[in-house]
Amino acid sequence: MRLTTRTNLAMRTLMFCAVNPDRIVRKHEVAESCGASENHLAQVIHLLARKGYLKTQRGRAGGLMLGRPAGSIRVGEVFRTFESVLPFTECTEETAATCPLVGACRLKCVLAEALEAFYARLDAVTLTDLVQGNDELQGLLKVA
Repeated sequence: MRLTTRTNLAMRTLMFCAVNPDRIVRKHEVAESCGASENHLAQVIHLLARKGYLKTQRGRAGGLMLGRPAGSIRVGEVFRTFESVLPFTECTEETAATCPLVGACRLKCVLAEALEAFYARLDAVTLTDLVQGNDELQGLLKVA
């Protein structure tokens, strides 16, 4: 299993904003800190803002900040926002499953259970859990 670049950038962006809660951060600051292209990051920021994770402000003094408290942002919910658009396996696609075993295979159920356990574990973690007391992360992401 491998996370998409978009999910990875979403979490980096949220952590960056959580480490810098008292200011509006700029997209280029996030991109530079996270080693991402601003164009790719713009797409991620757009979806994060649309889902209420971020607030964005246009203009010369514009930028972004958390849209709600870090303690209320669950990692599992962010992952679902970005990862659920892609089926985990081909056999979980209701209309496009072409596997000849789809009607009898038990692996589909096992994978569905494992995926739900994965998300349940991520649901137990908030953005605050990732950044609070994490001095090394603070050192990497804190804007001076």
